[in-house]
Amino acid sequence: MSYTPSTHFIASGRGGNLTMDYSAGRAALVMICMAAAPAFAQTPAPDTENIAELRQQIAVLRTEFETVRRQYDERLTTLEQQLAGLTASSPPEPPAAATAPEAPVPAVGGDDAANLPLPTPAVPSRGKIFNPDIAVVGNVLGAVGRNDVESGPALALEEAEASFQAVLDPYARADFFFAFGPEGAEVEEGFITFNNLPGGLLLKAGKMRAAFGKVNALHPHTLPWTDRPLMTRNLLGGDEGLSDGGISVSKLILNPFLFLEATGEIYGGESEVFAGDERADVSYVGRLRGYRDLTEDTNIDLGASFAWGQSDLEPDATRRLLGVDATFRFRPLRRAMYQRLMARAELMWSREDLAGSEPTSFGVYAGGEYQFSRRWFAGGRWDYAERRGNPDAADKGAAATLTFWPSEFSQVRAQYRHTRYAEDISANELLFQFLFSIGAHGAHAF
Repeated sequence: MSYTPSTHFIASGRGGNLTMDYSAGRAALVMICMAAAPAFAQTPAPDTENIAELRQQIAVLRTEFETVRRQYDERLTTLEQQLAGLTASSPPEPPAAATAPEAPVPAVGGDDAANLPLPTPAVPSRGKIFNPDIAVVGNVLGAVGRNDVESGPALALEEAEASFQAVLDPYARADFFFAFGPEGAEVEEGFITFNNLPGGLLLKAGKMRAAFGKVNALHPHTLPWTDRPLMTRNLLGGDEGLSDGGISVSKLILNPFLFLEATGEIYGGESEVFAGDERADVSYVGRLRGYRDLTEDTNIDLGASFAWGQSDLEPDATRRLLGVDATFRFRPLRRAMYQRLMARAELMWSREDLAGSEPTSFGVYAGGEYQFSRRWFAGGRWDYAERRGNPDAADKGAAATLTFWPSEFSQVRAQYRHTRYAEDISANELLFQFLFSIGAHGAHAF
């Protein structure tokens, strides 16, 4: 059978051959497309009304959630106020007082940067308002050898220091240090610090260690030796030192080349150094300190101190103290955990204005400490100090120390000390010390 593509279409099937006219096939195809068009037209489009309704429901739920959360916050604040009222003697403060915003610090540069106030500390969380940082430091001292001038027990808990420190509000903090020893308990320091006063001033009020020199301001457990230098023991009253109730005002002076700190203090006049009999017999202390980085690994700290007050040697007699100190520190950044050096020297003159005479006594010490391993330190100190009111009598000494730090919370130290007293008496002693602490003990003055 002949086949013409333009006029015929042949389909082969299992039951035989089916011949279809091409024009009839094209007409059938057109009819099928027309029948399917309504079906495509009936495909449902996206329901915009349902989407808008779902979005509205989500917005309603979000509003209800925020309302419930705000209600719970208000109820929690109310319960905390009620608890504060039950546990404190005074009525609770409004919640806004515990979350007062910090005072903004203006952005200035150049010479105006020196007038910026000190950084404002963060406000403590509600859970720490009644819980200051508490720590206890133990200082166990022992001695082997003979000393006929300054004798002491072979082994004793020389001091246990308890500290309580907390931020009161965005503008003040409080520090208390209680010392417990063989002679009883006392307030070693207890003062409040206002750190956001006008003009960038810092004010302290309470009982403090005066800002005279370096060693006088250090607590016993922060010394790099087991004892204090002869200069401190002969001219500054020993471990108690120049410590009294008073007021201290400091001003920071910043510039690109040198960090300066000027401090002026006034005390009640009753200490191991000064002895005032009347209310007007107050004592005065002044200090100027300069600090500068020499390199990224080294820095130097220089200071000059002055103190004046009543003397206990004669009625109406006065006493003046003058001190100069220098500290050099080396701590490489790449090996800060394994290597560092601190060298320090301090000189002091004590002058008594007595009737008919003005004896002046002099004292000095020089020492250093070197960290040669991660936990090991070695140091030494040389001492020279004349007796107060008797410059013809002088004591001399030298010491060598070896310190091991098992951790950041304990120290073990051994010190060999040789002393030549003015009475021509020599003492050779081996002193050892165990320091241990518990709790969050705040950093002391740098």
